[in-house]
Amino acid sequence: MTETRQDRPLVIAGREYRSRLLTGTGKYADLEQARAATEAAGAEIVTVAIRRSNIGQDPDEPNLLDVLPPDNYTILPNTAGCFNAEDAVRTCRLARELLDDHTLVKLEVLGDERTLFPDIVETIRAAEVLIEEGFEVMVYTNDDPILARRFEDMGCVAVMPLAAPIGSGLGIQNHWNILEIVENANVPILVDAGVGTASDAAIAMELGCDGVLMNTAIAGAQDPVRMARAMKLAIEAGREAYLAGRIPKKRFASASSPIEGTFF
Repeated sequence: MTETRQDRPLVIAGREYRSRLLTGTGKYADLEQARAATEAAGAEIVTVAIRRSNIGQDPDEPNLLDVLPPDNYTILPNTAGCFNAEDAVRTCRLARELLDDHTLVKLEVLGDERTLFPDIVETIRAAEVLIEEGFEVMVYTNDDPILARRFEDMGCVAVMPLAAPIGSGLGIQNHWNILEIVENANVPILVDAGVGTASDAAIAMELGCDGVLMNTAIAGAQDPVRMARAMKLAIEAGREAYLAGRIPKKRFASASSPIEGTFF
């Protein structure tokens, strides 16, 4: 028998988390639905698009932090909507100011408005500046094992390869690239973008990913709160399956009740 895999906690930037499901806070009908879905997901890290969400920039508008307070959640500011390194860096600096010197950020620099694929050149430029300024960078990138290693070597605290285009719900399109990234990483690998339903999340975890970040798959569901619960269970089931170790795939099955060794 092969050695049983040992579980280990999810640790990001020196902090330990029980939940491996990270959730977004946009696209909900209202803040109350965002709160209910976040609770149902059991998420401890919630990502916030600084350019689209009010976390104190506008005192006259509802504040997301009133329903998802930083005392209860790790707020993960992200640079969604940024298409160059300068805007991404500026957005992270604003988040640090709004959140009292908070340094954990999700960096995404987009290169195409239709697919929302990342612009890797601009992402690298932004990551270099942010790391130099003391930010703890979780980076959104392509599912490229070489790039993943590059970002880890730069000092990013987590690498977040896409499974498919943002919001597409297509699921993991290149299992082998994700697996290669996971097997060679020394920082957490979290699938980001492309998850559509619970089975997609389970597959990501079965591949050995440390977690999954999702927004549209929950917020865009007909019943976001129920989908959040489904995703929570899928993440847990996928992690357990990974640790248990699946049987190998074969062209032919072997009998579950062979005749050898029977008494008659």
